Amino acid sequence: MDENQIVELTKARLGITSTIRDSYLSWIVKGVISELEKEKGIVLQENNAHHVMFCVDYATWRYQNRDSEGAMPRHLQYRMRNLIISAGGSGVDDV
Repeated sequence: MDENQIVELTKARLGITSTIRDSYLSWIVKGVISELEKEKGIVLQENNAHHVMFCVDYATWRYQNRDSEGAMPRHLQYRMRNLIISAGGSGVDDV
């Protein structure tokens, strides 16, 4: 998965044009990718638009809700479940 591409798309979604938050966003993206691959068992493909955009949307939500205790939005929960199911069902109970 191309982390730089996801950082750039996340910045675009957030409306960030400077590079001042790149390091912070990069670590969020690394955490999202690691969680999806290692904890949820999803094999992410960088040429799959669904995978890339899910990472962007998940990283955006993480960035915007860093100080909040709110639950993950339903649309992200459903999309994550679909990714887990398409990966063979590993980790379905974790969502």
